[in-house]
Amino acid sequence: MRIIARNVRSSAGEIDVIALDGETIVFVEVKAWSVWGIDQLSYGINEKKRRRIIETAKYFLASHREYNCMAVRFDVVLIGPRSMTHLESAFMECV
Repeated sequence: MRIIARNVRSSAGEIDVIALDGETIVFVEVKAWSVWGIDQLSYGINEKKRRRIIETAKYFLASHREYNCMAVRFDVVLIGPRSMTHLESAFMECV
């Protein structure tokens, strides 16, 4: 993947990393996640947080039309004290 933007903000929220993975634009939420397991991810990235990420992704795509024909993916990167886990397609939405 090639990072094209970091810490993108809109009135709806923020996206930590935006990257290109071939013909896919990837919106990545980076989360410090040392206490909980992956099975408890819904506590950290709940429906409200996902909505904010999705709305910010729509804002980014509206202002960067060169990426509009690309597939869209929402990933989550969990960073623990001694590990990192990359969850591809952690959630889905049509944008």
